[in-house]
Amino acid sequence: MKQCKFLALAAIVMLVLFSCNSGGNSTTTAGTDSTMTDSTTAETPAPPETPAAPGVTMLIKQKVANFAKWFPGYEAHDSARVAAGLHNFVVGRGLKDNNMVLVALHVDDTAKAKQFAMSPGLMEAMKKSGVIDKPKFYYTINKFRDPTTDSSTQRAIIIFKVKDYDAWEAVFNSDKQERMNAGITDRSINQYLDDPHMVSLVMAIADMKKAHDFMNTKELKHRMDSAGVVGPPDVFFYHVVKQY
Repeated sequence: MKQCKFLALAAIVMLVLFSCNSGGNSTTTAGTDSTMTDSTTAETPAPPETPAAPGVTMLIKQKVANFAKWFPGYEAHDSARVAAGLHNFVVGRGLKDNNMVLVALHVDDTAKAKQFAMSPGLMEAMKKSGVIDKPKFYYTINKFRDPTTDSSTQRAIIIFKVKDYDAWEAVFNSDKQERMNAGITDRSINQYLDDPHMVSLVMAIADMKKAHDFMNTKELKHRMDSAGVVGPPDVFFYHVVKQY
């Protein structure tokens, strides 16, 4: 009887000791598991976004003998453009003269792009594809771009000089509703890389007649004068043949 009591007491003591040890280990393990669980399941805060550097675009305006023959030649020369850090963006064809072509390319390295623009290889490729005048090259820094896809492919690129870019931009932005009422949507605002007083606008046109009427109003000319636009703007209407 005493032996049974002794064995029962011993069993209780061992059970208590085991429970204590197990509890200690459980606490440690639980702490470890909790830490592991938090690090595994908790979302790591995303790092703050770094503003992208302003995009540089090369614009090429040129006249070709036959657009249908020129375009395949242009696309066949793509590997040379990529090697120069130039990436296809938009090819546009004039609405009034459909052999006038506007090409826009994204630029990785401006110096490299300018070197490519003057290269004999490019001149030879242009001549071979049917470019019949001296192409004009422009380099712009993008200040605003609306990536919205439009149902209309009709565009206008408007190039002009301003006395002060910031003063002009303030007036231009205040007139946005008037442009929208005329079926004109701002697609991009660009400042020339080599001359910050030169500006180019790309606009989507929903109704060409309304756009023409709006652009020829006395009110618009007055607003342009008050915004510091110097001289008449150069306006080129085109439609997007391909956007890459």
